Order: sequence, then structure tokens, then C-alpha cells
Amino acid sequence: MLDEQALLNLAESACKSAKLAGAGEAEAFLSYNREFSAEVREGQTETIKVALDRGLGLRVVQNGKVGFAYTSDLEKASLKNIADQAIANARETAADPYRILPSPSPLYPELDIYDPAVINTPVETKIDLAKAMEEAARDFDPRVKIIESSNYQDVEACVILVNSKGIKNSYRATYCGVYLSLVAGEGEDQQTGFAMDYLLRFDDLDAVKIGREAAFRAVRMLGAKPVSTRKTAVLFDPYVAAGFLNLLGPALTAEAVQKGRSLFIGKVNQPVAAQAVNIIDDGIMQSGIASAPFDGEGVQMSRKTLIEGGVLKGYLHNTYTAAKENGASTGNCMRSSYKSAPDVGTTNFFIQPGVYAPDELVNSTGSGIYITEVIGMHTANPISGDFSVGATGILIENGQLTKPVRGIAIAGNIQEVLQQIDGIGSDLTFFGSQGSPTVRIARMVVSGH
Repeated sequence: MLDEQALLNLAESACKSAKLAGAGEAEAFLSYNREFSAEVREGQTETIKVALDRGLGLRVVQNGKVGFAYTSDLEKASLKNIADQAIANARETAADPYRILPSPSPLYPELDIYDPAVINTPVETKIDLAKAMEEAARDFDPRVKIIESSNYQDVEACVILVNSKGIKNSYRATYCGVYLSLVAGEGEDQQTGFAMDYLLRFDDLDAVKIGREAAFRAVRMLGAKPVSTRKTAVLFDPYVAAGFLNLLGPALTAEAVQKGRSLFIGKVNQPVAAQAVNIIDDGIMQSGIASAPFDGEGVQMSRKTLIEGGVLKGYLHNTYTAAKENGASTGNCMRSSYKSAPDVGTTNFFIQPGVYAPDELVNSTGSGIYITEVIGMHTANPISGDFSVGATGILIENGQLTKPVRGIAIAGNIQEVLQQIDGIGSDLTFFGSQGSPTVRIARMVVSGH
């Protein structure tokens, strides 16, 4: 990796080039990412990938007009060229008084988000984790027939943010993870299973646990059959509940609200969920893979409770959306890479755990369905909150998990689902940067045959 100070100097040089070329204000976002991944199959290494992605995105503001350009060439001549390009692009945009750059935050948090072991651990040891997952899955049950994918992945990143208003910051971060997908079979019946874990610390990865979990998820669904249509209690597995956050996250951004594309418009300080529901976005969580000291435009990251006691407390902001409301950024400016202009998004986004063990929620349910997977969540409407998705799960009878179920569908509105939550587990589980515990919905229509 390049020297961090050298990267800071390059970003500062890009800002100076833009100012000299006539920009009123300038901002340079420089990222330098190295990704390693390995996939094994049948105990043999199938692919190894090492990717390096580095570049600089330059944003300029001139009389309320914004221009953006980027380059992967970090030579000084190229930085001058993109300064000229960004200014030329700004001339073609409409003026907007809220297009401003932030000033430095008074205090940036100190976070332990870089683990040298992620980088220094030998490649062979990393590959061994993927092999161990595969072996653990096959040892779990002889009905595990096919390993579709057994992967190890890690990322090392360096992020630099410099602007002409005094921000000059950088951080380095790492994360690593394992992912396993497989097929279990019995006679003509085949069922898929998967498991994953992405963490900041290499030594915290437990490949055997993930292997067993993937096998368990597949084997428990063998023999699954449809059930009749019913209105019943529904429990969402943490993975399923976390999937619903893909619908909630965009709707809780001020950008969506200001564009009229959110189901939460005009509902601040109003109940939008059951009283037990708390939804949090925490950009400074010590264990979160999306944690960082500052966001995509240099604003201090923070912890925000968006829904507290079922009441909507506010939205996620970047500098632009905050300026439109005469407020302050919440530190939620996101950039997928140096090639993209700032956006608004979530960081470590999760439903706060409750007090019930998952078994307690099942035992106290009586009858219902424990949903283990949904299909088609991407088709949900982020504006209205309506969804209709295929699902699989396990029947709950007399407070016990009994028969596996497939060929069903669940439909409704995410706001109604939030209001119908009557039990939240203590088993908060993260899947990447989104997390949830087991969640029980008092009543939902489950469509079957």
C-alpha cells in the first residue's frame, strides 16, 4: 500500500489544482483498496483473486454549481486534468444554494478498525479457513451433497478526504469474512443452505461454525411441503429480518424524503412501529465493518437512533440534505468508490435486540411459521412499503418447530409489519453491515395452496 502521507499530499494537490483552475471550493476523495479472495471446492483451491483499486474523485463547487470528475491515474498531470474537467462539468449544471462543502468536525472518533492480521496472515492459512468450512459442512450430515461455493475474502482500505474548507483526514481499515453455500439432498428432494460471517478481526472468524450452520440450514428443510393459506403468527429468522432493512434503509434517508420517495414522509415524532422496536444506524460501532471516523465528505460519523420505542425520530442526512432543512449532517454521506459522487446511506444498520431467547419466542408462539428465507425482496416497493415475496420456513405447532414448509408467500406492507411486531429476540446477528435478532409478527397472511 502507498504511504498514507503521500496519499494525503496527492489529495491536497488535487484540491489546490482545482482552486488554481478557478473553483470556488474543492474536495478530493481518494481511496486505495486491496481485495483478496479464495474459493475452494472438494478440498482443492479453485480460484484466488487479488484486486487493487485506487483513484481520486474530485468535486468542485462554483457559485452553487457542482462538477465532478475522477481518475485512476494519480500522477500530478492527471490531477490537473480532472480539475479542469470537474470545473467544465460544473458549468453545465444548475445552481443550487444548498450545494456546499462541510467544515471540519470538532472531534473525530478514534476507532480500532484496522487488524494487521488480516494482511499478514499467510494465504495458505486463509485458504484453510475455506477448506475447514467445507469439511465441517460435510461432517455435519452425510446428506450434504454439493458445496456450491466456499469462500474466504478480505479487504484492506485507505480513505483520504481533503477539502478547501480545512478538512484533511485519513483512515485505514480492514475486514474479512467467509461465505458458504451448499445443497443437501435426500432421494429426489434437494434443499440449499448458506451461512456467512464478516468481521473486523481475522482471529474472530470461526469457519467450522459457519460450515455447520450452512449444513443445518439446508438439512432442516429436507422434506419441505406447502401448507394451506392462513393468517398466523410469523417469526422472521435474523437473516430474513435483516433483509427487510434493505427496504427500510433507503426510506429513512432525507434524500428519499425530500424527493417524495419515502414511506416515512412527514412522520417524524409519530409512531411507525410497535413500542418494542428500536432501529439504529451506528457509524462508530467498535465491531462494525461499516464503521469509520468520518463519512464520504469528511463529516464525523455517529450513532443515530432512527426509530425509538416505535416512534420515528428523524432521517439520515449528508451535508446537502441537511442544508435544505437548515440542519446538520448526521455523517451519512456514502460513496461506493472514488468514481461516485456523494449519496446518503446507512452504515451499521440494525434492529436493536430484545430480551427473549429465540427458543422463548418459538415456545410462546403456540402456532405459526418460522420464516427462514424469502425470495424476491428486491421487488418490494420502497415508496409505498408494499411487498409480496416467496418464502420457506418451518411450521410452529404447540410452541415447537416441527415440519419444514416451502411453496408459500408472504405479502403486506412494511409499516404494518413493524406495527405488528410483538416479540424481539436477544440474538442480534449481523450479515455484513446490517443486522437483526429474531422478530415475531403477531399476524400475517401466509399464502399456500
